[in-house]
Amino acid sequence: MVVVARTRDDEALVEAWRDIVARHARVSGALEKTLEREHGIGLTEFEVLERLASAGAEDQRMQEIAEAVCLSQSALSRLIGRLEADGLVERCMCPHDRRGINAVITDAGRERYAAARPTHRSVLAQQLV
Repeated sequence: MVVVARTRDDEALVEAWRDIVARHARVSGALEKTLEREHGIGLTEFEVLERLASAGAEDQRMQEIAEAVCLSQSALSRLIGRLEADGLVERCMCPHDRRGINAVITDAGRERYAAARPTHRSVLAQQLV
């Protein structure tokens, strides 16, 4: 049997980590529930739309989006497929590298994002302030 001595520093680190995880879970859960109920999109879908709607990022390589929202390539592909089915994004070939695929936000995607953004910010303000 291995006995590991715990120090106050160890306990403080673990407690800080648990606080972060709990806060993240609480905020993410509130965002997920509210965005789905009021706008018909989940938190990750919102994050993708927000990244695509931001200035200068109307289209982005799928790989860059996957890294930004912490999804695997296959998970992002499924998510983009759902957004495509709803008419919120489209896929197109990367103009600089024909091997790459970009996601492009549509006008309907911009509208959905614009409608959901105040809700997102309101939930953040309620949960984080």
